Amino acid sequence: MASVAMSGNDTIQINNQVLTDLADGDCVVLSFPNEIASVKIGKNGNAIYGLNTTGQMSEVKIRVIRGSADDKFLNNLLTQQQLNFSGFPVMIGEFVKLIGDGAGNVQNDTYIMSGGVFAKAVEAKTNVEGDALQSVSEYMIRFANNPAIRALT
Repeated sequence: MASVAMSGNDTIQINNQVLTDLADGDCVVLSFPNEIASVKIGKNGNAIYGLNTTGQMSEVKIRVIRGSADDKFLNNLLTQQQLNFSGFPVMIGEFVKLIGDGAGNVQNDTYIMSGGVFAKAVEAKTNVEGDALQSVSEYMIRFANNPAIRALT
């Protein structure tokens, strides 16, 4: 029998607050911009392996409805970071995907993140042709500690 993965109702938390005012499309994207290991082949086919600890850094793009409670929450954190970077308590986060098997069973696909800071300011635009993106705030957070280990429970 073929495997089934039914995905939906995922959750994202930043500093223990569940974000619910998410926008359309890819409203949360968690990515790992760096490799976790490197491999080189030397003379006589000798293999050289290197652990790349920068591979533990993750980037999380969160798109929320502009002016919503979640936008205000994240903007408040961003403001705190901008006003006192040295004194800013780094953020924690959790991204949980719910995966169903088609037979009623659901498991959590969980990423735990810590050491987060905002990497970019929130951009804005005005569009006179009805572009809905003008009503979305996009936050980019980088987490230093996301060991790229998923907990499947």
